[in-house]
Amino acid sequence: MKLQTICIDTKQASIVLGKSISHARTIIRAIKDSHKKKSYQPVTIKEFCDYMDLPYEEVFNMVNNIKGASTSKSA
Repeated sequence: MKLQTICIDTKQASIVLGKSISHARTIIRAIKDSHKKKSYQPVTIKEFCDYMDLPYEEVFNMVNNIKGASTSKSA
């Protein structure tokens, strides 16, 4: 069973957003400030998605390198 990550780091945030590492670092710092977190406390994917108004499941799958499961509906 593969463990799944529930936190997001700067590099992952930059990939998800398509922005530079320094821009992602600024965003992660802003999220930590808004949640009154210390520098050593991680940012969860949920906190990141709420702050950036992104769909949680898609970001979670990207961070955990899970290919989107096909949810095709039967006709």
